[in-house]
Amino acid sequence: MSRYDEDAKYDRPRRHTRPRTKDRPSYDDAAEGFVFTRDRGRYACWVEEPDGGREVTAMKARQLGRTGVIVGDRVKLDGNATGDEGSLARIVEVLPRTTLLRRSADDDDPVERPLVANADQLVIVVAVANPEPRTGLIDRFLVAAYDAGMRPLLCLTKTDLADPDPLLSIYRPLGVESVATQQGGDLTELQEQLDDRTSVLVGHSGVGKSTLVNGIIPGAARAVGIVNEVTGRGRHTSTNTVVLRLPDGGWLIDTPGIRSFGLAHVDPDKLIGAFPDLAEIAADCPRGCTHAADAPDCALDEAVEAGRADAERVASFRRLVASRGTSS
Repeated sequence: MSRYDEDAKYDRPRRHTRPRTKDRPSYDDAAEGFVFTRDRGRYACWVEEPDGGREVTAMKARQLGRTGVIVGDRVKLDGNATGDEGSLARIVEVLPRTTLLRRSADDDDPVERPLVANADQLVIVVAVANPEPRTGLIDRFLVAAYDAGMRPLLCLTKTDLADPDPLLSIYRPLGVESVATQQGGDLTELQEQLDDRTSVLVGHSGVGKSTLVNGIIPGAARAVGIVNEVTGRGRHTSTNTVVLRLPDGGWLIDTPGIRSFGLAHVDPDKLIGAFPDLAEIAADCPRGCTHAADAPDCALDEAVEAGRADAERVASFRRLVASRGTSS
């Protein structure tokens, strides 16, 4: 009988596919880690243990799809999470983030770029001289901190070269805390602000960030780009963001020098939420009010005229609003 005979019957080959199921694996017992660097698709994670901890190299599991994994993320690790040489775990879950520091390439680019997750403090390092402070960039860092839900801290360096008060007076109305340092000086006050926190250092090149890091963390100068800052092991890395363990507890995340900081993603209503006294007044603003100096019928203007809001504080807040659309 011909195989092409119309009356011929034959079994079609069956597809050997895995049956679909709604059941998903549980990772309740999976190790939890902290991502401290990324290098060509591999993530270095720190798993805390009673006797210290271990470094685990991991890759992102396929099931995460386009879910991004960034420095600071708390993740669950499946597979070989022993940290032994040559072992490789899988990141199967990114735990909810408490904060997210973001930026855009510029103010016309709506695409936001996540930088660091789960940090609670943004340390804005500014030299009072050599180089001269750039208030526009400081304002942008403050906006990014408030948008992320992070505590901003101004760290003024090189105060032996110039009086820091003129710069501090600009930010006093906003209630921003600050510490002052000088070259070769005592860093105790700064260390106290960093202890038991996860802090991100930002600032443009030349302000003295590396000097601060080397003064706070013994041996950091030898480790940058050569030895892993968490474990002390040699490691070559393509990322410029360095995570360091603080001697008395906490983490310090040092970022490369930043020349610009786009804020296209920031919503003015979220920004004013960082100032509860002004947010209460702004509740009476027209819908869609930008709270800028030229915003029509902004309730902040009426509050200043009636003496219910401090004029300097409102002006300082509006300077931050304006920084979203001006060059840094």
